[in-house]
Amino acid sequence: MSEDGFCVVTSTSPGEEHAMHLAGALVERRLAACVQVMPIRSMYRWKGEVARDDEFLLLIKTTSSRYREVESFIRENHPYEVPEVIRLDVTAGLDAYLSWMRETAS
Repeated sequence: MSEDGFCVVTSTSPGEEHAMHLAGALVERRLAACVQVMPIRSMYRWKGEVARDDEFLLLIKTTSSRYREVESFIRENHPYEVPEVIRLDVTAGLDAYLSWMRETAS
């Protein structure tokens, strides 16, 4: 897990207001270069029950070196007992876009 690369962190939120708050705070704190927020429907098993919820998916674009800070920020500012925080390492991308990400999320 290289710390000089890039990653996309996925997370979900129970509502649009909360999702936009997280997205804005991550960008303002320069923990992310960009956060995309979109409505989704989730089906999952939680505490022995099957649940279905409308949620908002956050695609958080950041540098690998910022991942731990992003994870910590989500844990501290999320209402879920166990929030989704999944790191997807970026193995390639448009050089100009990756340069912009590095400049923006640092």
